[in-house]
Amino acid sequence: MIVAFVGAAVLGALAVFQALLIAGAPLGRFAWGGQNDVLPSRLRVGSGVSIALYGVFALLILQAAGAVTLLPRGLVAVAIWVLAGYFALGIVMNAVSRSRSERLVMTPLTLVLAGICLVLALH
Repeated sequence: MIVAFVGAAVLGALAVFQALLIAGAPLGRFAWGGQNDVLPSRLRVGSGVSIALYGVFALLILQAAGAVTLLPRGLVAVAIWVLAGYFALGIVMNAVSRSRSERLVMTPLTLVLAGICLVLALH
């Protein structure tokens, strides 16, 4: 259960980070390839979509751990494996980013999320 709360907290922190990017905070070097300090409109829309996805991901993680029961069990069992793969791909994508800041910050965060999803999938 603790692992799920850690995952939800990491996703919550990432959602706050994305909201700061939408608001125009000069943190773009940590996201979206790190090419813009302040995100252009199209990437701000992407950040908004990311926030919504993080909410769904947190729900799936919490349900996989048994903290909530909102979705069909079979769906969650498959979805948590999909998330593990998604975050594993994210590790690679962040690790090869041209942005050193993104590589150093987002790669470990994505690794943590992939590990959490893997642990929950194997549970």
